[in-house]
Amino acid sequence: MFKVTALFSLEKPPLIWRSYAMVSLLTLLAFLAWDSTGWDMNLAHVWGDSTGFALRDNWWLSQVMHQGMRSTGWLVFLALLIGIWRPWGPLQTLATPERAGVFIAVVCALLSVTLIKGWSQTSCPWDLQMFGGMAPYVSHWDLGQRDGGGGHCFPAGHASTGFAFMAAYFGLRQSDSPRALVWLGLALVVGFVLGFAQQVRGAHFMSHTFWTAWLCWTVGWISHVLFHLLRQKKNQAPAS
Repeated sequence: MFKVTALFSLEKPPLIWRSYAMVSLLTLLAFLAWDSTGWDMNLAHVWGDSTGFALRDNWWLSQVMHQGMRSTGWLVFLALLIGIWRPWGPLQTLATPERAGVFIAVVCALLSVTLIKGWSQTSCPWDLQMFGGMAPYVSHWDLGQRDGGGGHCFPAGHASTGFAFMAAYFGLRQSDSPRALVWLGLALVVGFVLGFAQQVRGAHFMSHTFWTAWLCWTVGWISHVLFHLLRQKKNQAPAS
């Protein structure tokens, strides 16, 4: 029987991917179910109406939670890069190749969100007719269909400022870092807080935040496992 404790097993790759894959599968089903309920629109109507979103230009949400936190995210990203050669905090428990793997996993998580967002034709709630914009509502699952709005709003790019750093959890956990779960918890909390802030402003639906979390988790563990297997293969290769 699958146990919750198995999600954070100290078992080494390649077998540990099974627990991570189970999380990805269960959350995939949960988020697909959410998409089918119409709750995205119900929540959006809590904060917006036909005149738009009252808090769209709120100073705290736009300047601190959006601009300020985005700058903070880049600083953490830069710190992870520098940490490959000058480790700090939980990175001190990792060898140099493992620190590089942590950074690569975070980069892959960020790129997955950025690439899909750049291709997506889905517009933000504040662009929709029902919220005072010009675009009709089109589901983000109607792939490639333009709605006449600005597009490029799915998944939630700003929430990835927090969620992308979940990818570092896998390298920390494999190395038995005592702060691995703390790191994971902080990344989740920051991601959901930033996603909620953007929802209140009308920049995203809740599903956009959910799918960003799913992408960052899934791409993070796949990147980590692939990096580990490549390193293992390289170490086992006979010297020429």
